[in-house]
Amino acid sequence: MLVADPERSEKICREVLAHSDDAGARLLLAASLRLQGDGAGALALTSQLVREHPGWQAAHFEHAMALGAVGRPREALQSLAVLARAGVLPGLWRVIGDQHAALADRAAAEAAYLRHIDAANPVEAQVREALAALQRRDRAGAARALELQLLRFPSDVLALRLLAEVYSSEGRFAEAATLLRQCLDRAPSFALARFGLASVLFHDHQLAPALEQIDELLVRDPGRLEYLRLKGETLARLGDFVVSAACLDRATALHSNNADAWAQFGHVLRTLGDREASVKAYKRAISLRPSAGDAYWGLANLKTFSFSAEDVQLLRKQLDDPELKGEDKIALLFAFAKALEDGEDHQAAFEAYGAANKARLAAVPHDRAAHERAVDSAIEFFTPSLFEKLQGLGCGARDPIFVVGMPRSGSTLVEQILSSHSGVEGTMELLDLVSIAKGLEARGPYPGMLLDQNLRALGEEYIERTRVYRRSEAPRFIDKLPNNFMHVGLIQLILPNAHVIDVRRHPLACCVSNFRQHWATGQTYAYDLTDLGAYYRNYVRLMAHFDAVLPGKVHRVIYEDLVLNTDDEVRRLLSACGLPFEAQCLRFYENKRAVRTPSSEQVRQPIFLSGMDDWRRFEPWLGELKAALGDVLDAYPAPPATRDQG
Repeated sequence: MLVADPERSEKICREVLAHSDDAGARLLLAASLRLQGDGAGALALTSQLVREHPGWQAAHFEHAMALGAVGRPREALQSLAVLARAGVLPGLWRVIGDQHAALADRAAAEAAYLRHIDAANPVEAQVREALAALQRRDRAGAARALELQLLRFPSDVLALRLLAEVYSSEGRFAEAATLLRQCLDRAPSFALARFGLASVLFHDHQLAPALEQIDELLVRDPGRLEYLRLKGETLARLGDFVVSAACLDRATALHSNNADAWAQFGHVLRTLGDREASVKAYKRAISLRPSAGDAYWGLANLKTFSFSAEDVQLLRKQLDDPELKGEDKIALLFAFAKALEDGEDHQAAFEAYGAANKARLAAVPHDRAAHERAVDSAIEFFTPSLFEKLQGLGCGARDPIFVVGMPRSGSTLVEQILSSHSGVEGTMELLDLVSIAKGLEARGPYPGMLLDQNLRALGEEYIERTRVYRRSEAPRFIDKLPNNFMHVGLIQLILPNAHVIDVRRHPLACCVSNFRQHWATGQTYAYDLTDLGAYYRNYVRLMAHFDAVLPGKVHRVIYEDLVLNTDDEVRRLLSACGLPFEAQCLRFYENKRAVRTPSSEQVRQPIFLSGMDDWRRFEPWLGELKAALGDVLDAYPAPPATRDQG
């Protein structure tokens, strides 16, 4: 009550004191007054209490708080010094830090705040309650307790960091970053808070600021594994794979027995096209920890790698371990399915893929109805009259070429062809447009709230955000995030001169390839055949709508046509992007750029036909998928003729 409602606390204390001169009630009354801003009233009470009870630590503590509240921090520190010599009370060093901060002694304040977060110190009741809630995985309960603590003590660096951790786990990255910055303002050398800030910025796709925080951590502790690993992944997200590899090379040299670091190193080496070194890194990870699912999936994800009989035996042994669980188990199941497929045991492979997908879906459920509603909303909102009304309000930049569609549709091949052109830079699957869309959703119902936005500013924001990924002087660049098909309308409004390429592959080939892929994040629909079919169907429905309301705006590449008639399709693609033909685009496999997607191995080879019908080996078990696809399957490559196209 003292924290949540100090006025009521005061009232109850006065009722008690009307009948009894209880010292405890007087102390609580002083705290109630202080929390309501009456520092003088609180000080009058505590001054009397410390005279009457010179050995009462709680009275001296509240007396110091009252002295601080009336702007007498030096006297408060004198009172607190007595307590610090006598023992440690919960919150003592936080209050000492506050008094030093009031005196503008930042060094002494930070030293005290760092003492406050020392694990040996007892914590206050609200923080203790929050820690217990976190142990129960009750994030809401932990947040309530920490918010109350910070309402009473805004300078509590421990509570700030813990609440930031809770917010971050809920995806509330901006709020978490604000709390961590407040924490670091008080204690700049609080390494755990700075690492938390770097992690929050990384997950919020603010990669350059995240890198600044990591570099500051590495100045103080240059060999720490978690700092080196986060820096390596941040550099990889920024497209700086060579420096990322150097960072992870250092991490594995300093921490040679860490399997996760070796697996991460393998991912970056694979992206750089160093297949032999990546295989060695993955196998080193497995030798250190035989259950290292990420390393096994890394090998499977090379696509051109085949597991040996010995590898399959080791996989079976790991999967038989009752202690195996979590992400390792899911990744091992996907790798085992790939191993069975390599051995041409297609039924067993499909069953293993099914088990892997079922386990993954349990961890990250998919809301099929929500996606369908999102497509319905886009179709309803993005009409010809809307585009006519808002014409010319976006940013006029021509830089981006958006490659959209379903994952595993051939989009990486199209990206590799385009990035072989002298006027185009290939970046990677950028998340900036998605971040902008999420930011808009936080302001109101999306996409309807676009009517009230500054469209030019949003387009300029996208151009500015993506500048960090551009390494060359090429005037154009590629944003190859397939799921941006959901934002074609947003692209047209904020960047009307950008080009959009929709890459489409046979529904069964595309969906089966997704079902066989272990996606780290973002593709929750891929873990169930009915979800997959429904997602593909809604993708076709939405793109058919944009074909109708924005005729000619989206250039479609049919993957099978690109494979069978490469020369003509490449020329059409370049023309659609306003680019002159360059012969090196036909020799895309000679392009040495880093490729991070699952198709990285394939696009470093000439186009081949053998993979086009891989899905047929699983056809006996695709009834559920075919039913979900419905008439979209029969009409391919066109949308169903009977479907409303806007």
